[in-house]
Amino acid sequence: MKLSRTELKSLMQNKLMQAGLSEEHADITSEVLTWSDERGYHSHGAVRVEYYCERISKGGITVAPKFEFKETGPCSAIFEGDNGCGYVAAKLAMEKAIEMAKKNGIAVVGLRNISHSGSLGYYTEMAADEDMVAISFCQSDPMAVPTGGTEPYYGTNPISFAAPTADGRKVVFDMATTVQAWGKILDKRSKGESIPDTWAVDAAGNPVTDPSLVNALVPIAGAKGYGLMMMVDVFSGILTGVPFGKHVSSMYHDCSKGRELGQMHIVMDPNRFVGIEQFKKSMSQSCDELNAMPTAPGYDKVYYPGERAVLRKEKTYATGGVEIVDDIYEYLKSDDIHYNRYDHKNRFAD
Repeated sequence: MKLSRTELKSLMQNKLMQAGLSEEHADITSEVLTWSDERGYHSHGAVRVEYYCERISKGGITVAPKFEFKETGPCSAIFEGDNGCGYVAAKLAMEKAIEMAKKNGIAVVGLRNISHSGSLGYYTEMAADEDMVAISFCQSDPMAVPTGGTEPYYGTNPISFAAPTADGRKVVFDMATTVQAWGKILDKRSKGESIPDTWAVDAAGNPVTDPSLVNALVPIAGAKGYGLMMMVDVFSGILTGVPFGKHVSSMYHDCSKGRELGQMHIVMDPNRFVGIEQFKKSMSQSCDELNAMPTAPGYDKVYYPGERAVLRKEKTYATGGVEIVDDIYEYLKSDDIHYNRYDHKNRFAD
């Protein structure tokens, strides 16, 4: 089923409001979800709506949160989320961070006690739109083993950065610190296909190719990815005073309780360094040089981070709209709020 941007966003917004979110919070959340789907990040788009609705309706997301922005210095602040909608908290906190960076050159804003906030690239792109450079870190629930270990300790712990150029392009990088997302393993499992032995391990910590035996994901690049996972956890968890490491709440264990997640936005004004015009000119030059590079066998082009997402978005609307799985479309159209699919499931929603 292919939907226009307006129709997809409206369906998601209405469903979130059915579950109990305010019109404003549902509007922000559905906007970020649409941003993800239209760029091909379907694991962070409409597929998430039913889970959010189940958590909202069961009290696990505060529908009227008491958000509080506390400045702790000229360039630092804490955003208290009161376990409200993570999308709203992350957007408002980024707006505050941009404002602070414009005034003082840099802003470091920690978010605490929020729910899941989706694609980090949306928030760092907000800064790039304002001629700022940004990086964001966010915790997630334990599903990856540290190098050499057998038990999950860290989550996929994503990292994103974004920067503007001189010609309207934006570099937007958004990555998990695991080799592969759990959704890809679920896809292989549903098709009865094997997975590469570099994606995951079993309960004994051994590499597996049978997706039904997966106990945990593995970090990208071994110990390097493990170190990045810890870095994200330090910045977004330990530094903000919320549960960290293996103590981060499960996405599915109890939908009636708040997640108490942490996140960190760091925003810098290029004018305080090289100057915005020189910065953007150099960014454009860098992107052009990457695009012009001779390609290795099997590649058509060297793309800068975020370029393929924009191309997917353009192709999406040139070919009739955002592709949504029929089951998800039927759910969004229905009067049902959720089907009790997620509560008290394990970290892999099994």
